[in-house]
Amino acid sequence: MCIGISVGIGFMRCNMKGKFLPLLVQGVLLLGAVAMVLPLAWMIVVSLHEYPERYRSIVQLVSAPWTISNYHETLSSDQFGLFFFNSILVASVVTIGNVIFSFGVAYGLVRMPLRGKTLVWITIIGMLAVPPHVLMIPLYRMMVELGWINTYAALIVPWMVTPFGIFLMHQYLLSIPVELEESARLDGASELAVIFRIVAPLARPAMIVLAVYTFLANWNSFLFPFLLTNDESHRTLPVALAFYLGKQSVDWGHLMAGASIAAMPVVILFVLFQRTIVTALTAGALKG
Repeated sequence: MCIGISVGIGFMRCNMKGKFLPLLVQGVLLLGAVAMVLPLAWMIVVSLHEYPERYRSIVQLVSAPWTISNYHETLSSDQFGLFFFNSILVASVVTIGNVIFSFGVAYGLVRMPLRGKTLVWITIIGMLAVPPHVLMIPLYRMMVELGWINTYAALIVPWMVTPFGIFLMHQYLLSIPVELEESARLDGASELAVIFRIVAPLARPAMIVLAVYTFLANWNSFLFPFLLTNDESHRTLPVALAFYLGKQSVDWGHLMAGASIAAMPVVILFVLFQRTIVTALTAGALKG
């Protein structure tokens, strides 16, 4: 009888575990999704109200009249279009350069019989442990000596290739069978043809992940654009929003409108490439 009761209790526990564990996981994921979406939704709600700081509760804010005047005034004031263009230009050029150069360096380390590439690889891994803020003073002095302060070159050139980009492409290229390249060479393909017609298409998921990550990092970058620019002609959007906050004396409606506009390219980029990002990030797990 005791054995039967024990077996029954064990069966009930397994049944409850199999039934409620997926619900628990889904509940945790739902809470995480709400925690991520809630700040974005709050930002949009605040941006659609005139003088939102005068409302003392969420109910009063939501029930108040909604307006898009904050967006209209933000887009037409303080050279917002120029700041937006600067951010698009800097983030796009850095992204393209990072993908190209990181892919080239990673391919050389993976496939080329180069002397000292082990030392180069160890150096790249070591650079991943160096905080970017440590480079702040040396980079600023270098830009001053080159005469690049208040230029697009200071915002673009130092980030055209990054240790993380090389590491990501290196690890992905290791998963591509070398036999495909050897077969192409046996068929008479040149080295450039092998790189651009065989390896590059196969590495496209990793390139897209690197491109999205690089664009997002440079689009939201504040410290170095703030440090390397002194005038409005080369100022990017995150830096402009910080100054806009001071000019408007914490005008939350206009500030949230500007932040909402700044967040749109990132959200659109993720929506367009989310499937490719998930595929690339899980490729190693599926192959392993």
